[in-house]
Amino acid sequence: QVQLVESGGGLVQAGESLRLSCAVSGRAPSNIAMAWFRRAPGKDREFVAAINWSDAFRNYADSVKGRFTISRDSAKNTAYLQMNSLRPEDTAVYYCAARGGYSVTYYYREPLYDYWGQGTQVTVAS
Repeated sequence: QVQLVESGGGLVQAGESLRLSCAVSGRAPSNIAMAWFRRAPGKDREFVAAINWSDAFRNYADSVKGRFTISRDSAKNTAYLQMNSLRPEDTAVYYCAARGGYSVTYYYREPLYDYWGQGTQVTVAS
C-alpha cells in the first residue's frame, strides 16, 4: 500500500508564493512518477504538473508554465510544487498523484495514476 500526504497549502495574496509537498510512504515502486492536479470550486479536476521517475521529464499545464515548478527529492520520497506569482484563479484543492512505470506519455490523464493524496487547499486572495 502506498500513501501520499500533501502539505503546504494555505491562504496567500495574489503575487505571493507557496510550496506544496507530497510525501510518499509505504511500498512505493522505485520508478514512481509524480503529478499534481487541482480542482477549483465548481470545476472538474485538472492537470497541473508532472515529473517522471528519473526527473528527466517535467510537464506543465499551459496555465501554470513559467510560474510553477515541479521537483522531487528521491532520497526523501517527496515531490514538490513551487508556485510563484499566484493568481486568484489558482485557488483550488491541490492533489498529489503517483504511478509506477517508465512511461512519459499521457501524464495528464487522471485514470493512469494509481495513488492519490487527500488534497490541500490553496486560496489566493486578490
